Amino acid sequence: MILVLVVEDDPVAAEAHRQYVERVAGFTVAGVVHSGAEALRFCERHTVDLVLLDFYLPDTHGLAVCRALRASGSAVDVIAVTSARDLAVVKAAVSAGIVQYLLKPFTFASLRDKLERYARFRESTGEASDQTDVDRALATLSTPGRTALPKGMSTQTLDAIVATLRAEPDGLPASAAAEATGVSRVTARRYLEYLADNGLARREPRYGQVGRPEVWYRAQA
Repeated sequence: MILVLVVEDDPVAAEAHRQYVERVAGFTVAGVVHSGAEALRFCERHTVDLVLLDFYLPDTHGLAVCRALRASGSAVDVIAVTSARDLAVVKAAVSAGIVQYLLKPFTFASLRDKLERYARFRESTGEASDQTDVDRALATLSTPGRTALPKGMSTQTLDAIVATLRAEPDGLPASAAAEATGVSRVTARRYLEYLADNGLARREPRYGQVGRPEVWYRAQA
């Protein structure tokens, strides 16, 4: 069993990440903390195999946490779970030894894919016979898996729908999402349903004066 520490300052997001990890076979959550100092103390006192590390913590940056872990001699692996999109930060993360980089917002399927590939990488044992074996082992971490969007969906439209959803804390219907993003109502509903199915949004029926209730969508985490 791979023991995971969730480091996330937002309690709602932290709980969502905890639930996601617990749904993946072979993984269990060793703990949940909300700051860099707590993360370092936890790793000192408990067995941890993998840290899901948010970068924007209230007391420090996630990169500082990763560097402190390495300076202490800890060999724990780290997956960055962050909204930081600056490629300079990504390069610094690689230099700090982070094995995976997952951008927020993400679906359960995206995290599951990262965790499953990480598990396969950990299972790689024995001595490499040649460069091909080394390349194959490393590719386990980076080769795209089954998290590609369904046919006909694009990451650009998904990002636009997600941004619109997060801008409306009270939620919105597919018609409003369509108007805000310039896509058809059918298309907006497809993306919203995809987000709901993957745990990034929740459905809320709203009852009007007549007819069936309209489904609204609210950002989950």
